[in-house]
Order: sequence, then structure tokens, then C-alpha cells
Amino acid sequence: MKKHLLGLAVALLAAGGAMAQANDTLAKVKASGSITMGVRESSGVLSYTLGGSKYVGYHVAICERAIEDIEKAIGKKLEVKYQPVTSQNRIPLVQNGTVDLECGSTTNNATRQKDVSFANTTFVEEVRIATKANSGIKSVSDLAGKTVATTTGTTSVQTLRKNKRATGLEFKDVFGKDHADSFLLLESGRADVFVMDGSLLAGLIARSKNPADYKIVGEVLSVEPIAIMVRKDDTELLKVINKTIATMTKSGDIYKLYDKWFMQPTPPTGATVGLAMSDNLKDVLKNPNSKPAEDYAAK
Repeated sequence: MKKHLLGLAVALLAAGGAMAQANDTLAKVKASGSITMGVRESSGVLSYTLGGSKYVGYHVAICERAIEDIEKAIGKKLEVKYQPVTSQNRIPLVQNGTVDLECGSTTNNATRQKDVSFANTTFVEEVRIATKANSGIKSVSDLAGKTVATTTGTTSVQTLRKNKRATGLEFKDVFGKDHADSFLLLESGRADVFVMDGSLLAGLIARSKNPADYKIVGEVLSVEPIAIMVRKDDTELLKVINKTIATMTKSGDIYKLYDKWFMQPTPPTGATVGLAMSDNLKDVLKNPNSKPAEDYAAK
């Protein structure tokens, strides 16, 4: 029995050591000489593509700054790779080591914290409703019998259904494979509204053929912290990223970066999102934390 228990203890220690080693991204990237960022094709101005292998945006820029600090930490220049991810595959690709840090538009919530870890919050999202300007839809209460679009792998429709104003409402939901596809459902008339993060909606509308044809309406459905995602308990990597965020906040660079992507013309069309920094984001930058969405809902 004692031998069995001793063997079990040794096995657990070995497993723990292997897990720690597997989640030591700094050692991984130093050994390989490269680091992979998870990026999105069309996540508003947080992360999007300009075509080819060129990705830009507020979160992409923060991650690129963090990579500079990672290089200093390991004393080695790294090849930076960009891996497009979707709402469906972003967590598995972080877990299996394909992506080292995910720099898109992922909500930090309690369920996801069981599988991955999050750096301190760098954006606070408000889930809203986008519709055509002539739709007559003004709030959640107008959605009875309507078709609601959202993106596969996101939590927006669940958030809508949980909203007290949606109690008893019957509506049909349809899903786009990514945010651009979901907006196309609205644009083409296959959906009456698109429920998603407000910044993503604003970015997609700004880049549409006729921005005046759309509007964001109704109540804020939920407030959600968005953060850079890494492998579970990757403590050393989180230290570097959080230090980067703190340094950028102290220097004012993160506010300048926000202004660049949300308040100024952005490539490739020169469209301006025009979304001022929220009080929630100002507060979390002054008081850094990685609290999940549930903590915001409890306020």
C-alpha cells in the first residue's frame, strides 16, 4: 500500500512538472526561436487583417509590445508568427500550443478560466444590438418574431436570452462563421439584428459600404472584460504581459493606442469607429485585474 501511495505521489509530481513545463511559454519560445500570436480576421479594431499575413488593431499592437518585452526577458530575438483564429478554435489552439498568446477579442469569464488564463483586462466590452437604420427596432422588446444573428462560438445570444427584457420573447437565431459573416447576414436581410460586442459592431458598420444604413440600438446587454489569453497557469508569461500593460498605462501609451484605433481614421479605408473609452475601461486600467465577466455582472 505504501509503495502504491509512493508511486502515485511520484506520478502526480511528474505530471505536475510536465504540466508546468508544458505551460512555460518563455522556455518554449526561447528554444524554438519563434512565438505565435492568435489574431482575428474581423474583430473590429481590436484585431483584423489588411490582407495577406498583415494583422493590425488595438489588441494586436499591445501583444506586439508584449513580445518585445518577452524578447528582453529571454534575451533573444524571436520570429513573430500570426495565426488566424476563430471563436470556435481559439481556446483549443492556445491549449495545444499552436498559439502562444491570443490577441483577438476574447471575453474573460469563469468558465474559460477553467481551461486557460487571462492577462489583466485591456478592453471592456458592452454587448449591444446592431440593426438597419430603417428597421424600426429600438430595443430588446422589439425582437419578438425577429431573426437574430451572432457568431458561432460566442456567448451573445445566451446573453440576450438571459436579459430580463427578453423574457417570453420568441425569436430565431442564426450564426455566422465569423463576425464578418454575421454582419453579412444582417446586410443581406437574412437577419434583422446582429448581437455582438459594441466595438465589433461599430467597426463593422464603419467599414461597411453604407455606414449610415446601420445603427446600434437598445440596452447594454452585458459588460464583459476582454483580455489577452494564454495557456492555463502560464505564470511567467502572464508576469511579462501584465508588466507591459502596466508600463503602457503609466506612460500613457495605452491611451494613445486607444485613441489611434477607436477615435482616428483606420486602415485600409480611413473609417473611424468613434467609440470613446468607457468608464469601466478607465477604471480597470487604473486598478489592473483579471476578474471574470461574472464579477462585472455582480456589480
